[in-house]
Amino acid sequence: MAITGASEWERVLWRPQPFPDNYVPPTFLSALSKNPNVLPYRYWPLVLGACTISQHISAIFIFLAVFTRLLDNTLDPRLLVALSTMNFVAGCIIWELLEYFWGDATQSGSADRARTVKASLLVFLALIALAPILRTLTAPTSADSIWALATALFSCTLSLPTTHMPHLPSKDHHLNERLTSVLSINAAISAAVVLASRLHDDLSVFALMLFSVQAFALFPILRRRVQSMPAHVQSLVTVLLGSAALAAPSPALCGGVLASVTFGGPAVLTWAQQYKHEIRGPWDAATPRGFEQEGSG
Repeated sequence: MAITGASEWERVLWRPQPFPDNYVPPTFLSALSKNPNVLPYRYWPLVLGACTISQHISAIFIFLAVFTRLLDNTLDPRLLVALSTMNFVAGCIIWELLEYFWGDATQSGSADRARTVKASLLVFLALIALAPILRTLTAPTSADSIWALATALFSCTLSLPTTHMPHLPSKDHHLNERLTSVLSINAAISAAVVLASRLHDDLSVFALMLFSVQAFALFPILRRRVQSMPAHVQSLVTVLLGSAALAAPSPALCGGVLASVTFGGPAVLTWAQQYKHEIRGPWDAATPRGFEQEGSG
């Protein structure tokens, strides 16, 4: 319906206008904007971000490789204990070097080191004392139930993040991150416990649990520190862990999963972004500007 006359349509309700209720002015779509708040993804930054997930998956595959070799008696548990001890010492040295070159020096460094050593000794002694109990923990349970339970727990570990997200600095985010990190670690340690109960002797149980504490509780802490390092350092850590994970029972499956997560996932996300359509216009609800700044102050 064409409207003639000198009157011009206005976006008001209180003034009588010679226009029908379903009138659409020619300027209705002039303020239309498409994807105003969407930042385009780039492939290689996404690959670098996926390295953290790949490192977590690699740690699980490495643990499964160690477990299968202990179960088949192809790995000496005494050698695993020695390697775990060496890894712990090497991790402490790497942490101290990162703190020295890229961290902030604090006066409580000596006290923190003393608490760390004390906690490590307590964990070491606790695992020695609990090894006989853990070995017989699931003796009446069938092996099929153990494999299914371990798979479910490791799936829970993968679904819960254990990494730091610096772009969400709110207090609630830190609380949620701490909760999900604790749940992920507990699920991984629980999976290690049920798998260790399938081993044949107390020394193997102790060696596997000691390795699981390092892989699922201590290594994520060091991994968060590595995230603040240059990109080539994080890529090197990912390559080393991925290469070690190929010793898992199914190297083809392990390599396919790591390649899909590291390279396939970012490619799919970059490709799917072309189908993202967010339309904004004057019909949207008004958003107060400066509200976040005032609230954060």
